[in-house]
Amino acid sequence: MDKEFEASLKSVETENVVDLYFYRPIGFQIARILQNTGITPNMITAFSIFVGAGAGVMFAFDSLIFSLTGILLLIFANILDCVDGQLARMTGIKSEIGRILDGVAGDIWFLTIYVCLAWRLTNMYHTAWFFLPALISGLSHLLQANITDYYKTVHLFFVSREKGLEFHNLEQVRHKMKTVKGSFQKFFFALYKAYTGLQENVTPALQQLLKDIRTKYGEDVPDNIRLEFRQKSRELMKCCIDFLTFNGRTVILFVVVLTGHIWVYFIYEAVILNIVLIIGIHKHEKMCMKISESLRRQAA
Repeated sequence: MDKEFEASLKSVETENVVDLYFYRPIGFQIARILQNTGITPNMITAFSIFVGAGAGVMFAFDSLIFSLTGILLLIFANILDCVDGQLARMTGIKSEIGRILDGVAGDIWFLTIYVCLAWRLTNMYHTAWFFLPALISGLSHLLQANITDYYKTVHLFFVSREKGLEFHNLEQVRHKMKTVKGSFQKFFFALYKAYTGLQENVTPALQQLLKDIRTKYGEDVPDNIRLEFRQKSRELMKCCIDFLTFNGRTVILFVVVLTGHIWVYFIYEAVILNIVLIIGIHKHEKMCMKISESLRRQAA
């Protein structure tokens, strides 16, 4: 693998196959073109919000042309999502606001998509009740994306100290929030605080593991613990967590918008993917408990 391309990634270990061999290489080439233009990662992120939301609008129409256009726009939005991160790492232009905005962008795409799919179903069946499963799907998506991003960020924490710089606990976010100025930044940090609080509440065994490691080793996590966590975490991402990513949900989304069976997607999002999330959390917590137990046996 090209060293420059690999350096533009957060980590090869957290990339799934479609991202690694399709989205990321395209994003890398675009980022190289933009590297010395003065265009910032946040500009790319803002543009991706409009492109992704535009995809949702296309899905509101029961038309093959509009559906194909929406699919292409959503694929392009995800390429832009790759570009902003890769451009940030290539240029060194990074900010906490940029990272938060990057996470919010994908949520806006899909919230627009859910509303527009509900609108399409309302026109097909002449009832507004479809906005209820759209709301449930939107809330489910926010939870799934939040936990999935957290697990990937935690994985990076165990890859290396440098890769784990984006990993923050709730206390760190609260402290940082007190130092930021401006209502815009405070708003995004309030979202970040809410996200982080939810992540920690849902993962008590992981929080205990992190506490045990800090108590015993401080910031110097031994290589054997890093390797054990990464190996088990990678296995879990491949068999479970990757289903909750962009690629895991858009395969089904693209099929249903092309076939017209829109209601199937709401079932997939609100039922199937939530079951996957519950299984994923259970497996991850079980993994963390086993590592914590191993640490306590070593200390005894």
